[in-house]
Amino acid sequence: MTATDTPRVATTVPLDWNEVWFTNCPMVSANNVDQELGWCREEFKKLGVEYAYFRHAPENNWYPHYVHNLDNLIRFGGLYPPIHVHADIRRTVLLGATWVHEGGCMAVRSRDPLFRIADLRGKKIGISKSLNTIKNDWWRIQEHMGIETMLKIHDMTMDDIELVEFPYPDDWYDKPAMLVPPMNNPSELWMRRDHKHDLAFRPLETALRDGTVDAIYTQSKVFQHLQEATGKVKMIEDLSRYPDWTIQVANTPAVITCTDVMADEHPELVLAYMKAMIKVGRWANEHKRAAGAILNRQTFYLDAEDTYQGIKDVDMVPSLSAMNMQTIGIGKDFMVSHGYIKNDFDVADWARPEFLEKAAEEVLKEEWERRSWSKLPAGGGLDVEGVRLG
Repeated sequence: MTATDTPRVATTVPLDWNEVWFTNCPMVSANNVDQELGWCREEFKKLGVEYAYFRHAPENNWYPHYVHNLDNLIRFGGLYPPIHVHADIRRTVLLGATWVHEGGCMAVRSRDPLFRIADLRGKKIGISKSLNTIKNDWWRIQEHMGIETMLKIHDMTMDDIELVEFPYPDDWYDKPAMLVPPMNNPSELWMRRDHKHDLAFRPLETALRDGTVDAIYTQSKVFQHLQEATGKVKMIEDLSRYPDWTIQVANTPAVITCTDVMADEHPELVLAYMKAMIKVGRWANEHKRAAGAILNRQTFYLDAEDTYQGIKDVDMVPSLSAMNMQTIGIGKDFMVSHGYIKNDFDVADWARPEFLEKAAEEVLKEEWERRSWSKLPAGGGLDVEGVRLG
């Protein structure tokens, strides 16, 4: 029996509300910065709650990251898996989002006489297909959405090209080396793999290089510069260069989700997490190069400077802004219309902005108390009346 034939099961530790687990994707987010700062852990210590990376416990395999079957798990990561979870698996709560313009590129071999999307008419474009059915096929959705958008911009459709499907095992989650505990920090995962050069994360690149296909989709900025650095690949289209922000959905925005059980029965835990994300996001906004150096350890930018260039205009404080909500809706609608989820839902109903709003209020209150203490005779909080500073 091969790895792909082996039944996969998402295993978890017993539920204990004195613990909160976190998981994230190797993307731009405050959580990926915080895993090195530890500010979120401090917020939970104030509550007497243990906060840890979900793979720290051997009972948790990798699949809770995709199916959210831990009630006390908070996830900050790519858009498509949590949409799938909320639509078809279990109810979750949308808490915030961080958006990076990474609509995607069309990659071809560097010496091929292909210079624009129109040159791909009648050519072969690859698309991956995960054989791991327990999890969402987020790579394929991203490729599908990006390819379709690029063709549409150039007055073409899928009928104008030959789409070549590449099934792959997508089974690294089940390999013994990836299940060795404990992992105290997501960065430990990437210590076990040369993730910036591991083609398991770029399953179509080999097919492009050897000429099996003529073009493949890849992410703008991330992956793009790693692939170009080989000298074997060039980009003939880049959606991130267009002014149309609605075409920048590429498993982004990264979103924060928790279970409805956590939100309804233990709101103080959600609030602690969101306070930390605001604090870390503000720090990252003020120290973009330091944040870039941290994120470079986990993401797929070329190096720390490339990471900085990718995040320098990104607001690292999570939000549920109107644009973020629209982009989440765009991603969800694509998944519905192309059969990647079975059930539709209203994104506005998914969001619970009260947690972000309350967290922001508490962060500002704490900041006021710190700053006012040295100026007022007896200190003071926001409820101090009749006192003017200055």
